[in-house]
Amino acid sequence: MPPLASPVSFDRTSGLAVLRTPNSVYAVRVGADGSPRHLHWGAVLDTDALGGLPAATSPAASSFEADPAPDELASQTGARFGPAGLQLRFADGTRGAQWHFTGHTVRDGELRLRLADRRYPLAAELCYRVRPDSDVIERWVELTHTGADDSGPITVDRLDSASWTVPPLPDYRLSHLVGGWNSEFQLRRDRLPVAETVLTSRCGLTSHQANPWLALDDGTATEEGGEVWSTALAWSGSWRIAVHRDPVGRTTWTGGFGHEGISWTLQPGQSLHSPVFSGLYTPGGFGAASRAWHTHIRTSVLPAPDRDRPVLYNSWEATGFDVDQPGQTHLAQLAARLGAELFVLDDGWFGSRTSDRAGLGDWTPRPKAFPDGLRPLADEVHRLGMAFGLWVEPEMVNRDSDLYRAHPDWVIHAPTRDATELRNQLMLNFARPDVEAWAHRTLDQLVRDHGADWLKWDANRVVTEAGWAGHPDPDRLWIDHTRAVYRIMDRLRADHPGLRIEACAGGGGRADLGILARTDQAWTSDNTDPVDRIGIQHGFSQLFPAQTMAAWVTDSPNIATGRTTPLRFRFHVAMAGALGLGGDLTTWSEEDLDEAAALVAVYKEIRSLIQHGRQHRLNGLGGVTAVHYASEDGAEHAILAWRPATRFGHAPPGLALPALDPTARYLDVDEGIAHSGAVLTRQGIDLRLPAGDYASRLIRLRRTI
Repeated sequence: MPPLASPVSFDRTSGLAVLRTPNSVYAVRVGADGSPRHLHWGAVLDTDALGGLPAATSPAASSFEADPAPDELASQTGARFGPAGLQLRFADGTRGAQWHFTGHTVRDGELRLRLADRRYPLAAELCYRVRPDSDVIERWVELTHTGADDSGPITVDRLDSASWTVPPLPDYRLSHLVGGWNSEFQLRRDRLPVAETVLTSRCGLTSHQANPWLALDDGTATEEGGEVWSTALAWSGSWRIAVHRDPVGRTTWTGGFGHEGISWTLQPGQSLHSPVFSGLYTPGGFGAASRAWHTHIRTSVLPAPDRDRPVLYNSWEATGFDVDQPGQTHLAQLAARLGAELFVLDDGWFGSRTSDRAGLGDWTPRPKAFPDGLRPLADEVHRLGMAFGLWVEPEMVNRDSDLYRAHPDWVIHAPTRDATELRNQLMLNFARPDVEAWAHRTLDQLVRDHGADWLKWDANRVVTEAGWAGHPDPDRLWIDHTRAVYRIMDRLRADHPGLRIEACAGGGGRADLGILARTDQAWTSDNTDPVDRIGIQHGFSQLFPAQTMAAWVTDSPNIATGRTTPLRFRFHVAMAGALGLGGDLTTWSEEDLDEAAALVAVYKEIRSLIQHGRQHRLNGLGGVTAVHYASEDGAEHAILAWRPATRFGHAPPGLALPALDPTARYLDVDEGIAHSGAVLTRQGIDLRLPAGDYASRLIRLRRTI
């Protein structure tokens, strides 16, 4: 058997760089002008075939059209008129870069292409990385001012992480996520217009309105088949992705941190590194693309992917700001009775925090609520066999707080502009070293003093009137604030190895590969209505695995929608991720508490499948949707099926399970019924859902032959 080709190679003679993954090839050729140009991204081709490929030209190339071959990092020079991923200005006012190629390195699955400007003191490294058994290609750029001290600054208006190009297709369809607070991660699939389509966040967080993930196909891909190209940016602040479809059949996109209209200054000797922008190709449809992302996140992003996410109880919907030690202790006792493994004390425990108008920034226990501090509650939670967690919002401050009165200059604010308050709070400037140091010191002490095992890190407002009085490069706060959040989280985890962190931003406002590199899961949405959650969780799963998706069972009627749903339906929807409980357990009947305890126990039996298995999304007829989780060896399976509404005469037919082996046989663990794999994959399984609306069922299958 011939040896496998190296995953990364570069041929000096031809200037051809090749990255190989199990199911794809990515190829770049250094052009005659010294700029690396895209050559191929898609199905596997051998080196000879790649070497014979012509440049990826546009059929319309002429003196009035764009440069014929797409750049790996599009600049502002030459006949390039699409979105520029690198925008800069030298001290003499000259814009753009013109490169010559200075060399490369290949080491441990990483390729670096080194470039230098022909006339100015600027160097760039285009970085690529592939990992074993993964189709994901990680890309980023490192830009350096190489001049002497007297050479003057370089102003960077944009530094994208990568430009991506798909081959000519009959048509193009864009999949992306849109939404708002309480309606995050709504999947949209739209025909890509012949134009520039911009996906962005300008708010300093990933945002509720959009997510830096997208997928491209020719309009015919399905969940189970078809070519799909997909990318995801690992950044938790403002970001921008510009997709350009030209009139004659070429589609590219470029993306990175920051939005339009802001800039950063590089002084001599300084560097600017962009975040990772990853991409993957699959011929297996949207489902295969998602599973490839899930595997990548588990193996290369999450800090502790093998740890089961605990069944948590969170006190927010039960008590709001009305928290005290006796009430929280009673909730903890009820949560332990249900089988919760983690108790999280939410907002209202600190400072003068009896509403959202005061207290943020003063991270000491509120004396009237906790006269002996939080340690007695933490000790009781631990005695009950649960871990203890705290809600914190360290990036924010109320005007009515001791912290703001002592340090009003710590907030992000342009001093000549009226400050916008959102949720009655302002945002601290973590880009300031003194603010970062205060935040780390405060959180570190909270964890140590209270034996905290978990932090729910929230962020309930975005950046407005961005300013940094007296700083020579104030726009740096857009980058440096986010990087400070990363550093604090990284330091806390390093100093407290057992600590787990949940990312939250008013729900799903900060969920991306950057924040998940230092957290265990993300709070998906403040909306816990199970019907709405089915759609939210469907969109979330396009990129993120189930173990990162916090999902709660809360009270009925739901506080967001007023909808009344059965407890079993609420559980079956929340079981599709990292299960949590968030209702006022003091109002639940004994029957509800017993049913909840039984359902928590069932979830723990299938948790490894949900949190570590391969996920398949299923759409049946009759208003049925489902998610199928399979173990890596294909022996164990769990299917969660939901029908929010029923219609007379529209009983759902069998739900096909294409992830099963048609040559195998399967046993329904709960019903004791044997099934043929051939029947289940083609005709489907009879769901036998209960009558009426809000019907659901968990089906567990085990391969027997």
